[in-house]
Amino acid sequence: MFRITIPAALMAAAFAFPAAAQQAPAQETPTAATPEVPAATASFVDAEGAEIGSATLTGTPHGVLIGMAITGLPASKWVAFHIHEGATCEHDHRFESAGGHLNLTETDHGFLNDTGPHSGDMPNQYVASDGLLTAEVFNGYVSLEGGPTSILGKTLMLHAEPDDYASQPAGAAGERLACAVIKAAS
Repeated sequence: MFRITIPAALMAAAFAFPAAAQQAPAQETPTAATPEVPAATASFVDAEGAEIGSATLTGTPHGVLIGMAITGLPASKWVAFHIHEGATCEHDHRFESAGGHLNLTETDHGFLNDTGPHSGDMPNQYVASDGLLTAEVFNGYVSLEGGPTSILGKTLMLHAEPDDYASQPAGAAGERLACAVIKAAS
């Protein structure tokens, strides 16, 4: 019997790319919650404070599914995507108010780190040639149901560079491009 080993970075890219390659209208998010499950929304703003997209978050028994559509991003490149611990997105200070990555278990950053990842670490996302990012991402470390793993009131963040999945404390992800506060759906 033989065993095939696939590097984690390759797996993350393989799972992230097909979702990002699907083009959806910028005003819609790919995921729609139903009344029976916990749900949240988030509106992304850029460094000038302009609204550039949205996300719909759907609670599942095993984590949170995040569907998003965001415009005006750097075209044809990979960008890092994380959940941050802060509760605000103050654009006039490059979203520093969003704090660092959500780290519920006090681990190191990165999927390639033996002592990682952070709870807020997620795969890089690919921005299409027109600056539109559409994706669905699953995070199995968090929830929308309250308690210590809840991300209600936390922030979603897109960075200018791809996450290298290893560097501390944030994967060399670069400048913060867009931020969104996660709010319970009404």
